[in-house]
Amino acid sequence: MKLIKLTNEISFKDKIVKAKIINVKGSSPNKVDDIILISNGTIFGTIGGGNLEYLIIEEAKNILKSKIKTKILNIPLGPGIGQCCGGYVQIKLSLHKNSSDALKNENLNKDKSSNLYIFGAGHIGQALITKLKNINFNTFLIDSREDFLKMTNINNINYLLSKKPWEIVARLKDKSFFVVLTHSHDYDLKILNEVLKKDFIFLGLIGSKTKKNRFFKRLIDNGHHKSLVENIECPIGINIGNSKDPDEIAFSIITRIISIKNNLKVIKNKKIKEVI
Repeated sequence: MKLIKLTNEISFKDKIVKAKIINVKGSSPNKVDDIILISNGTIFGTIGGGNLEYLIIEEAKNILKSKIKTKILNIPLGPGIGQCCGGYVQIKLSLHKNSSDALKNENLNKDKSSNLYIFGAGHIGQALITKLKNINFNTFLIDSREDFLKMTNINNINYLLSKKPWEIVARLKDKSFFVVLTHSHDYDLKILNEVLKKDFIFLGLIGSKTKKNRFFKRLIDNGHHKSLVENIECPIGINIGNSKDPDEIAFSIITRIISIKNNLKVIKNKKIKEVI
C-alpha cells in the first residue's frame, strides 16, 4: 500500500472509503473528526496507526468489494485489538466515488498553519527549508542577499528579499515562530531587537553561549525586560552535542519548534523602559 499525507489538494478519481472518528472516550491515539481515506492501493492520512488503523483498513477493503455504503464501528482500545490505550472510539466508514466526494464537507485546514520566519539563507537556512515540506508551518525565508535566496525554489517556501531585514519585522505577524541565523552578528542583534517588541511564540538564535551572553546584555541595555530577553533560545534546537553539520542542526531546530508548536504559548512583550 502507498501512504500519502492527507490534504485538501489530493485528487483520487476512483472509489474510496472515508473512515472518520465520530466519538472518543478515555485515552486514545486520535481525536474526533480525524480522517483517513483508503483505496485499494493507496492510503491518505492516518488515525493513529497501530492495530486500530490496521483493522479499519481491512474493513475499508471489505467495503470496497461489497455494496455497503456506510458502517459504524465501536472499538474498545484494549487487549482485544492489541492496544493498551484503554479508551474507546466510534468510527464511521463511508464509500465515496472519489476523494473530492469524500472530502466535500470536510475542512482539513481548520487548524491554521503557524507562521515560521527564518532569517538567513545560508547553509542552515537552506537545510531547514528542505526539511519542512510536510510539516505544518507557513514558512518564510528572509535574507538580504538575492543570490542566496535563489539557491533553491521550493513551492511551499515564501522567499523574501530585504536589504535591511530588521526593518520588516514590524510588518510580520504576531504569534509566530522566529529563527535568526543570518551571516551577520549585527543583523542578528537588530532582528532580535525588533522581534522582542512583538508577541511571539518562539524566538531562537544560532550561536554559542558566549554570543548569547553578549547579545542578552546588549538587548537588556537597549531597554528590553530581562525576563523577556531570557525567552530567546540560544543555542537553538535540541541538544545534539557538538555537531556542526547543517542538516543535523536543522533537524534539531525543527524538532524543537514542533515541540513548541504542539504546546503553544505566546510570549507577550513587556513595556520597554526608556533608555537614557
